[in-house]
Amino acid sequence: MRIYLDTSALNRLFDDRSQMRIALEAKAMESILLLIETGAVEFVASEALAYEISRNPYPDSQAIALGILEIARTYQTLTPELLFRGQQLEAKDRIGQLDALHIDIACAEILAADYFITCDDRLVRRYKGNTQVCNPVDFILSVTAPET
Repeated sequence: MRIYLDTSALNRLFDDRSQMRIALEAKAMESILLLIETGAVEFVASEALAYEISRNPYPDSQAIALGILEIARTYQTLTPELLFRGQQLEAKDRIGQLDALHIDIACAEILAADYFITCDDRLVRRYKGNTQVCNPVDFILSVTAPET
């Protein structure tokens, strides 16, 4: 199973955990990292994600997130096709102005990620493509649920 983590999910690890939702998502992200480290899931990433992380104004958070990015098994560079797909997503899914998030989704699609993991509720609601978009908690619940 392939997963793509966006910056909101990666940055959740560094957020103030005084709110229950943030605390749960941060714990779920820790669990996801464990799944990646053990090889239970394959982490895929992109040049767009690296660029977003490089813009993080907090050096410690940036360094940790870049370190996580290094364990990605597959890394997608930006291409004109990806930029075009990002524009299509902007128009089709009404996600908002064209930014790196659209490019991230396009990269996840190109990389055949099974899941795009984000803490962006709006994206979870609006994306209608082939990649399953969910927040970290929902991902952990779906992959750890006992089969019936």
